[in-house]
Order: sequence, then C-alpha cells, then structure tokens
Amino acid sequence: MFARTASVTAAVSRAFSSTAASQHKVAVLGAGGGIGQPMSLLLQLAGEVSELALYDVAPTAGIAADIGHCDSRAKCTGYTGEDLSKALDGADVVVIPAGVPRKPGMTRDDLFNTNASIVATLANACAQHAPNACLGIISNPVNSTVPICREVLRSAGVYNPQKLFGITTLDVVRSNKFVGDAMGWDPANVNVTVIGGHAGTTILPLLSQVQGLNLDDETLAALSHRIQFGGDEVVQAKDGAGSATLSMAHAGAKFTVSLLRALNGEANVTECTFVENDLTDAPFFATPVTLGRDGVDTVHPFGELSAFEQQNFEAMLPDLQAQAEKGIKFAQSL
Repeated sequence: MFARTASVTAAVSRAFSSTAASQHKVAVLGAGGGIGQPMSLLLQLAGEVSELALYDVAPTAGIAADIGHCDSRAKCTGYTGEDLSKALDGADVVVIPAGVPRKPGMTRDDLFNTNASIVATLANACAQHAPNACLGIISNPVNSTVPICREVLRSAGVYNPQKLFGITTLDVVRSNKFVGDAMGWDPANVNVTVIGGHAGTTILPLLSQVQGLNLDDETLAALSHRIQFGGDEVVQAKDGAGSATLSMAHAGAKFTVSLLRALNGEANVTECTFVENDLTDAPFFATPVTLGRDGVDTVHPFGELSAFEQQNFEAMLPDLQAQAEKGIKFAQSL
C-alpha cells in the first residue's frame, strides 16, 4: 500500500510554515456550481495556490469576492462569459467540475449528451489559452469526458498524457470512510487503492490489499457495492436536490493540492487517478500514480487481486472500454 498523502487541512497549515511558498495559478471552470464553490473555497485556503481564477457561465464576481475575504495569501478573481481566456492565462492547473448534476434515476452516462459538449468546449479553450497546464476532469461521465479531452487536445497538437487526469479521488475518499467506519478505524489513517473508472461497477476498490481488514465475503461484497454506488446514496438522500457536491469538492481539492505539491517538487506524492496507460486494454485506467514536476511521473501496477476482485475486473473492463470509445467518437465527430 502507498503512504497516505497529506490532507487539504494539512496543506492549509503548511501555508504558514517557513518553507518557500509555491507560486501556482489554479483555474476552476464551473466555479459557480455545487462542486465548484466549495472546492474553490478549499483551494483558496490551501497554501499551494497563489492565484485562483473562478470561471462560470453565470457571474462569479460575488463568489470570488466572498472567497477572497478568507485569510489566505491567494488572490481570487472571478471571470464569466467571454473572459474564459483571461481565466486560463498563465494557469498551471485547470480543474473542470462544470456540467449538470445527476438527478434520481440518472446514471453518469445519462449526463453524456449535455456534459460532453461542455467539456469539449472547455478543453478546446484550454488548448488555446493554457496548453501547458495540467487538467483535472471532474465533469461526469469521467470515463468518457477524459477521452474527449484527449481527442480535443490532440487535434490541437498540445496533448501531453502526463498532464491529463480524471479525478477519481472521491472513490478513494468514500472507501477510506466506509472501511474506517466498518472497522472502527480513523478514516484519515486508511488508504484504499481504487482502480478502474469512475462509474458504478467500473469502480473497483481493492479491499483485499487493506492490511488488517478482516470481514467475511458477504460483508466485503456489500462494502464494495456501497463504494461503487455511493453516489446513488447521496442522490437519493438529497431527494432530487442534487448529487454529491460537498464530498466531491473535498476530493477534488485534495487531488489538486497533491498535484500542486508534486509540481512544487515534493517527492513521493501518490494518488489514484484516471490517466492514459497500458496496464489494461482500456485507454484510460485509474491506478496509483506518483505525481511529479511535470504531472504524471510513474504509473504503478495495481498488484494482485482476490478472486472476487478479479471477477469484477474482468466484468467491468468491456464497459470501461466502451465508455472511453463513446467519448472518443463524440470528440472525433466535432
């Protein structure tokens, strides 16, 4: 197992340390939404951010003014409409939570028709105005929107596989919480490797690799299912009022802070993330990745699977490939 990376809270405390502060601009595209607003707040408080650009189709000046009053060093500016190029100018990291949320009965794939176009448009803007930035994609369905981004960037001649990430950290966050609660452990000290994709059965938590996890097969299967469909749990609990936003904001900020720490030269920063690799027949696959100054440093193999996990792996891989292909075909039709 890989050592657990520092939390956003720890990153905030480092902002006041005597170490040299990093100078990184982060742009959040979709900053006015249910994920974008709380994630932007967390990033404003993170010591790794020196400039925070908040963009949305709706006005963001009020959000930026509100967040900008927090007692942290980051400069926060709101952008809207035709100001997208200004928001992206000089960005080191671009995080994209833009798009419509899930509602009861909807799958992530149901969001494809709307969110695919949004992500393609924003990816094209990134290609034009922030071609060297690292892109973190939150907009669902991630299994399709990340391949869309690749094709858009590739067609613009700026694609770098080290700099494109599907942010699947929420699957790890949920796994840590659910395992910790089941075992009476502090979730902050749990680190579950989660591989595959970011939708239903394509999410594969490797519970067999968690040291000290002693649960019967039935309980393990139920725990795996809850992790895979944790998003449905939130959608149903919100009763039509939205999907997982606050926990996703935390997960998105956590990954972004880890990426910024690595860009700033910190060694051994490892997160599970959905990146291009050749570990499987799928073009993109979430696995532990050590981050570095240029984005992806090392893609790690995910290790030995239990019989239960192997069965799930073999079952989900065709779905993961099909969802990637759907995104690729959409992008190539533009």
